[in-house]
Amino acid sequence: MLLSPSDLAAARTALAAALVGSGPPVEFTEDGRTVYRPEAREADVDSAPGVAAVVKTSGSTGTPKQTLLTSHALAASSTATAERLGGEGHWLLALSLHYVAGLAVLSRSIHAGTTPVLLPPGTFTPERFAEAAAQLPGTGFQAVSLVPTQLARLLDPAAGTVGIDALRRFDAILIGGARTPDVIRERAGETDLPVHLTYGMSETCGGCVYDGVPLESVRADLIPDPETGTPRLRLSGPMVTAGYLADPERTASHFGTGTPTDPTERWYLTEDTGTVQDRPDGSQLLTVTGRVDDVINTGGVKVSAARIQQVLEQVPGVRAAFAAGLPDDDWGHRVCAAVALGSGEWDERGAAEAIRAELGPAAVPKTWLTLEELPLLANGKTDRQALIARFADQH
Repeated sequence: MLLSPSDLAAARTALAAALVGSGPPVEFTEDGRTVYRPEAREADVDSAPGVAAVVKTSGSTGTPKQTLLTSHALAASSTATAERLGGEGHWLLALSLHYVAGLAVLSRSIHAGTTPVLLPPGTFTPERFAEAAAQLPGTGFQAVSLVPTQLARLLDPAAGTVGIDALRRFDAILIGGARTPDVIRERAGETDLPVHLTYGMSETCGGCVYDGVPLESVRADLIPDPETGTPRLRLSGPMVTAGYLADPERTASHFGTGTPTDPTERWYLTEDTGTVQDRPDGSQLLTVTGRVDDVINTGGVKVSAARIQQVLEQVPGVRAAFAAGLPDDDWGHRVCAAVALGSGEWDERGAAEAIRAELGPAAVPKTWLTLEELPLLANGKTDRQALIARFADQH
């Protein structure tokens, strides 16, 4: 995370130069440094000459990636975002630049001719957020991008109104990086705040679907997984990035050109499953239902880890949940679940019965973890690998 406004100014200067080609591509590191990556423009991918930034992430799967973000893709993302939100201007930077959501805030600010206000690193609290938000100009379009964990803390009734009061100054509040639990969605809906749930990834320069509707230049469709035949979401549009640095095999398997509506359109094949509905006005409604790898085959029955998680999030006393399948000699895979407990009384038997009633007996977890908090990656996503390791230790 950036440490000071001077670090932010240096990062803005470096990215602005990279965007117009007068400076080398940049990478922002977890400890706040700006690293120049001139080799990124020599990468063996179609769009590499326009690379402006490299986003390095291991993601929730633990597989390292170095995504190449082009000037064209970042500009397209900034333009489409401003059009959807109805304005551009001043941003509060509450996320690290080494993740795409933070980098996108900086890119959008450069596009708008502004510099974001920095929320200094440290424990995220409603009070610290309010102090940073108060440094934004008193006029003009104002926006912030947050992860669900941050929004949950700002909306927590135990924190009083300081978080909600600070959020009221914004014209747009983007929430992404991970699934927002239903209880937080409901709480946000009761506040009448301009909250937008976004979906996207490094490969699309961040959020490209807002509240289930793709941005103006984005299209979604479904294509079968090459190995399993499971329908996977594919996103196409000008904000699709160049590919992965020094990883031609993965680039070829995830990126390509040519869609049913445009033979020149660049696309990215996600790891997610979902549905896509064409609407009468020409727009689409996209619903993400899970990941390709979240289907658990247990005892010959296929169950969805994402659906188990959703059911658990409705159980009294549960603030957040996670489910996964681990190899098992008897069952093929056994269902495992972790829950972060809130203020209510936790009833494991009641949770199991809720899952049984909604999804059937095969979906009932055989391994449970009860925690105060689910482990998170720095970008706010659940740390799947850490929890899977904990499940393995329980067996």
